[in-house]
Amino acid sequence: MPFTSDDEIRRIGGGLIDRTLPKSEWTHAGHFAAAVCVLADPRINAPRDMPALICAYNEATGVANTDTGGYHETITQASLRAAASVRDSHPSNTPLHIIVNAIMRGDFGKPGWLLAYWSKDILFSSLARKTWVEPDLQPLPF
Repeated sequence: MPFTSDDEIRRIGGGLIDRTLPKSEWTHAGHFAAAVCVLADPRINAPRDMPALICAYNEATGVANTDTGGYHETITQASLRAAASVRDSHPSNTPLHIIVNAIMRGDFGKPGWLLAYWSKDILFSSLARKTWVEPDLQPLPF
């Protein structure tokens, strides 16, 4: 279901930041909505700040950040880069919900999109969860 307003995007992003987003809304689309919201906030340096935001949200919703679960650095940074690339392909005054909908309609909207760039063994390794790991199958398109 596409987003219909920027208020929806801001509610998801704000819910991540203040840890009130219902866990049921922390979906693939929810991750990208939060990414676009955070990227649009001039007070936030998304690549630097998103890890702490997600870790705190995970903890608030009972998800442990471990070697096998919770926060994942490579997925987070790749998703932020993907969201920024779609955002940058639109005019600067494009509404946030239009950008998120464009992400979800494209290749990045497919939940397994990262597996075109990383093998499962590399992407789901504890190293990739803790630090940025370059793709091992092909370079990212942005």
